[in-house]
Amino acid sequence: MKIEIYDTTLRDGAQGAGVQFTVSDRIKIIRALDSLGVTYIEAGNIDAGEDELFSYSEDLGLKNAHLVFFGSTRHPGTRPEEDKWLKSLAECGAEYCAVFGKCWEFQTEKVLETTPEENISMVYDSVKYLTDCGKKVQFDAEHFFDGYSDNPAYAMKVIETAAAAGAERIVLCDTNGGMVPDVVGMTVSAVRKAFPDLKIGIHCHNDLGMAVACTVSAVISGASQIQGTVSGIGERCGNANLNTLIPLLQLKLGYECVSEEQLRSLTSTVRHICEITNRDFDEHEPFVGGYAFSHKAGMHIDGVRKSPKTFEHTSPDSVGNERNILVSRLSGRAALTSKMCSIIPGITKDSPEVADALEAVKRYEDEGFQFEGAEASLMLILLESLKLSSRHFTLKTFKVIISEPHTMKSGSLCSALVKVAVGDSEEITAAEGVGPVNALDLALRRALTGFYPSLSSVKLTDYKVRVFESDNATASRVRVFIESTDGSHVWRTTGVSADIIDASWQALRDSVEYKLTFDEGKYLQDMEKNDGDHSSPAR
Repeated sequence: MKIEIYDTTLRDGAQGAGVQFTVSDRIKIIRALDSLGVTYIEAGNIDAGEDELFSYSEDLGLKNAHLVFFGSTRHPGTRPEEDKWLKSLAECGAEYCAVFGKCWEFQTEKVLETTPEENISMVYDSVKYLTDCGKKVQFDAEHFFDGYSDNPAYAMKVIETAAAAGAERIVLCDTNGGMVPDVVGMTVSAVRKAFPDLKIGIHCHNDLGMAVACTVSAVISGASQIQGTVSGIGERCGNANLNTLIPLLQLKLGYECVSEEQLRSLTSTVRHICEITNRDFDEHEPFVGGYAFSHKAGMHIDGVRKSPKTFEHTSPDSVGNERNILVSRLSGRAALTSKMCSIIPGITKDSPEVADALEAVKRYEDEGFQFEGAEASLMLILLESLKLSSRHFTLKTFKVIISEPHTMKSGSLCSALVKVAVGDSEEITAAEGVGPVNALDLALRRALTGFYPSLSSVKLTDYKVRVFESDNATASRVRVFIESTDGSHVWRTTGVSADIIDASWQALRDSVEYKLTFDEGKYLQDMEKNDGDHSSPAR
């Protein structure tokens, strides 16, 4: 059975707290969703007056998706052609429109302040007006499940009216997000029985944390269209998460949502959309999260090595994700052996180098280090345990000077002085930066670029600080994570200290050492080719 995917990220998702899209964002997201194979993309709300939104809608060259614009029924006591926003919807360039109307008598009386009979007329008049204008209309039956619980006959009358007026699809909406899966399933079944020829969609909010489960229940009961948003963003607690729904329905229940090739692009697509909107990605999301196929416990790692089915419900490749082996004292020798084997084939869990590496990891963890998001720092430790590491430079000293006062606009203008030794040569270099870490980063790479020209392509792309031992207040130790790139590869390093500058230095030092070791091509490039596992979330 084919399931239509209706994405409302740009409309309902935009109603979520802290979510905002520029026109440029919208165009990029529409194209990404089109490539994914989404059937309908709700591009915006006509009532919001997004005039600029409609000007580009005809020129996107979409291959898979249809753009849909969204609006409400006419206002009480007016004619459709007299309603400003309904008229705008009729005149917009889109072939497809969605119009919502009330299905709950309580909402009709309290919000619309009109009679149930007038609401029925509003639904009929609005849908008929749009279809007469040549639009393909779907009707969003707002608050349908609450209305059905209060008065099933009235809720059914509303959707019967919309269908009679020409609506091609009727979407049953759990607008309050307060339904449970069994109730949704039974209600959808009742609608299917009463109107066997209707094409039914489902739109669930996540106020009980059950939007995905309710949507699945609706599909099992006969809904052929699912509505949701990327990462579940939206009003209040959000909408049904399409990142989870699409693979769940296709891989677990056998419904056809997108092609297999498009499904394999799911992880990269949703991450790309999060990057477009500058939103943090939840690495714990099912299917697409960086930790969705991560293994940390030694028993789990050993099991998944022998057969992935032991601790993975599906293949990460099916959604374009990767298996991650996380290294810590909990993962024991299994994870370390895997990592070290990718450097020197033949290493076994009984090799003394593995024991040395495990002791080193435990020692670092006791000091507060965490390597789950810092695979480059971990790899340097493993190389040292294998007696393969060679420091490319030695720090003699560094000094950071913070200039005060500074403005919010320019930031804190700082300077750093770094003295390093490379072999028998020494180099002293200073640099100014916006903040002490930036100044230290610039000074270090400036000091070393003469010896190692490839460092000129390296830049810091992310910087995070975490406080632990918080009982010590400002004297607490901090854990710093740094992400770096040379334009082709991305790697992450970490440092720990009660001094944030020192912790940052450790992470910066490891970043440079990892890059230079990688450039030598002795171990790490082969490791990337041979090892399909990574110790941090996929990017």
